[in-house]
Amino acid sequence: MKIFKTDDYLKLNNPTPGKIFRQEILGKDHQANELGGIFGLIVAHGKGDYHYHNRRESLLMIISGEAAEYVEGKEHPIKAGDVIFIRPGEKHTIVNHSDNDLRFLEFFTHPPVAADKISVE
Repeated sequence: MKIFKTDDYLKLNNPTPGKIFRQEILGKDHQANELGGIFGLIVAHGKGDYHYHNRRESLLMIISGEAAEYVEGKEHPIKAGDVIFIRPGEKHTIVNHSDNDLRFLEFFTHPPVAADKISVE
């Protein structure tokens, strides 16, 4: 069993100041075979790359901040407390238009992280 305490991720200092940070929080080391997980931090005015996954389903739990999730080119405002489901094949990215960091936990099927990621831009 593993318990994810959101307070731990809210207190975590960004080891890459000014840059997006991602850290694996669930994987083979935790004996998770069908699920993976990351902690993500999108810095103020930062954005991820626009991409999709052929097989992966993802749940993102926003734990602090606000931003926009772009799915298939459509903007969806997101904020702390929101949970987002991304289906396989949906092109998506997060864009942080705010002056504060956005922090989230993401859990997904078909790990590892990079194996099924196809960049669009």
